[in-house]
Amino acid sequence: SFSDGKPVSLSPLESQPHSPRYTASSQRDRESLEVRMREVEEENRVLRKQLSLAQGRGPSHHRGNHSKTYSMEEGTGDSESLRAGIVAGNSSECGQQPAVEKCETIHVAIVCAGYNASRDVVTLVKSVLFHRRNPLHFHLIADAIAKQILATLFQTWMVPAVRIDFYDADELKSEVSWIPNKHYSGIYGLMKLVLTKTLPSNLERVIVLDTDITFATDIAELWAVFHKFKGQQVLGLVENQSDWYLGNLWKNHRPWPALGRGYNTGVILLLLDKLRKMKWEQMWRLTAERELMSMLSTSLADQDIFNAVIKQNPFLVYQLPCFWNVQLSDHTRSEQCYRDVSDLKVIHWNSPKKLRVKNKHVEFFRNLYLTFLEYDGNLLRRELFGCPSEADVNSENLQKQLSELDEDDLCYEFRRERFTVHRTHLYFLHYEYEPASDNTDVTLVAQLSMDRLQMLEAICKHWEGPISLALYLSDAEAQQFLRYAQGSEVLMSRHNVGYHIVYKEGQFYPVNLLRNVAMKHISTPYMFLSDIDFLPMYGLYEYLRKSVIQLDLANTKKALIVPAFETLRYRLSFPKSKAELLSMLDMGTLFTFRYHVWTKGHAPTNFAKWRTATTPYRVEWEADFEPYVVVRKDCPEYDRRFVGFGWNKVAHIMELDAQEYEFTVLPNAYMIHMPHAPSFDITKFRSNKQYRICLKTLKEEFQQDMSRHYGFAALKYLTAENNS
Repeated sequence: SFSDGKPVSLSPLESQPHSPRYTASSQRDRESLEVRMREVEEENRVLRKQLSLAQGRGPSHHRGNHSKTYSMEEGTGDSESLRAGIVAGNSSECGQQPAVEKCETIHVAIVCAGYNASRDVVTLVKSVLFHRRNPLHFHLIADAIAKQILATLFQTWMVPAVRIDFYDADELKSEVSWIPNKHYSGIYGLMKLVLTKTLPSNLERVIVLDTDITFATDIAELWAVFHKFKGQQVLGLVENQSDWYLGNLWKNHRPWPALGRGYNTGVILLLLDKLRKMKWEQMWRLTAERELMSMLSTSLADQDIFNAVIKQNPFLVYQLPCFWNVQLSDHTRSEQCYRDVSDLKVIHWNSPKKLRVKNKHVEFFRNLYLTFLEYDGNLLRRELFGCPSEADVNSENLQKQLSELDEDDLCYEFRRERFTVHRTHLYFLHYEYEPASDNTDVTLVAQLSMDRLQMLEAICKHWEGPISLALYLSDAEAQQFLRYAQGSEVLMSRHNVGYHIVYKEGQFYPVNLLRNVAMKHISTPYMFLSDIDFLPMYGLYEYLRKSVIQLDLANTKKALIVPAFETLRYRLSFPKSKAELLSMLDMGTLFTFRYHVWTKGHAPTNFAKWRTATTPYRVEWEADFEPYVVVRKDCPEYDRRFVGFGWNKVAHIMELDAQEYEFTVLPNAYMIHMPHAPSFDITKFRSNKQYRICLKTLKEEFQQDMSRHYGFAALKYLTAENNS
């Protein structure tokens, strides 16, 4: 249980022990980190208990023991509290800080745009969810890309007591586009300025976070700081920990005006209701217009404008203790913000170098960040006991479907998988696609797991068109994939490949769910339904685009068959033409696909006819037929009941036939299956009798469903099955 305050073991710390990255030394570091994380969790638990006791005893017990002090200021609520010496670290003065109500919702706003920022947000959210004990409401100011990615992610993550609202960042561009900005965050780096207008008018307060933030404590502690605001204080900020605003970093360095060292806007507490009454919108606009007359542009986006406003109106700021924003850019004073791991609350990777930044303790910080980066997000789907969650239709439907299953059924796990909601992160890497003007474009669709990663470069070399891939990975494997892709010149040079991560859950490989995810997110009118172990012939992409026109695929229900072959050789001189392929077939270097183990799967393609064919020819459906086909994007999905090995493609081809698709073999197209070790699922199929029994049961149920759906025409499938 996460909710009872007990220490939690971080499973990713123990993953991949044999990987080169996990040397004995770094493994010890990670184990040490886990121990320290446990200590922090335990300390937090004790402090929460002390807090409730202190609240119960009333004002006479407000003064705690001040065990730690810092040279940097630690909150400027008033001078008296400074004289009292507010405690730092996780021992911050319990009595003076009012507790956050048990089920009080904490509001968090984040500006997020693009593919990379969407990945960063996930790590930030994981760190917040890991420590939180309150309901959360995330307000995401997102562009169209980030909204598509994060809406799907949160919808499939299904974390209790978390609400997500999106605000269109593109609609806000006109509010800030008049401000020239040199910062790498671009126009989106200015959007925190307009949150008073953007967020709901009845929202009184919000914590605003950059995407490159990692939490090391419960965000409720930061939310509680709002109670310390006094007078006209409406902004909670940490002092900037670099010398930027002092103007002495280089000759002729001329920063925007700021109060002393200035403030960093990676973590902001905003009292929205008071800011609106103060006419914040008018205040920052007038200041920006005035300063831009001499400064010409911002260097640090919204931070420059916030600081210029504060310079004129210092009473607006409540200065947060610096451990609420430990800034890990080069040449900062961040090391003065902490003495021990228990002092850390928020880490801010506010350097373009991110994890490669220079800091004495950067290795520790990096390990903390990697812990959340690779942490299994499924473990964060925990209920907040005692806090009623808002009714979620998807969650309720899922529970209803699962409750209707018989847990004593020997095939229960197979049936359950059909309803499992897998957390899905679309477009994990940058994606760009320019639609073809002639409307003939074809996307190659495939799915894979970590053990087939090596096929990606070869496929990209054989197929220059768009590709949509669903990858079945754990959180840690997703990061390994990211490093692999970023280290590959071939993959990094291709922007028309959509990588969609479906996170691991359950004991089966959800092959048809993966195919459906990859199919659903194509940007072309046609798709080539392939498998990751196949290399398409050179030039297949252009050949298929011509075939689409020739065979009028736009106006007819056709499935164009690309004949499949295989080699048993790991090193293959790939045939450059059909003539060369036929020669290799005659020599025994190549074979028709699965001819020696599953002839029925591709026999209807009629390879004998294909050898001499010069024009496309039609073939009829037969039992167990499972060719690789090109279809329109509106073709039916794969049936999710089939998982792992067996009948996953056969059922789909049967459905195409039931919907009266014509199967047409392309005479000058081919694909070749490359050898690999047997998958875990085929091994289970061969060795587990119950697996085979359940697959047979699912086949029969699928055929019955076909009969009910397609009526008399579907009877041939039952007959064909009985005769085969």
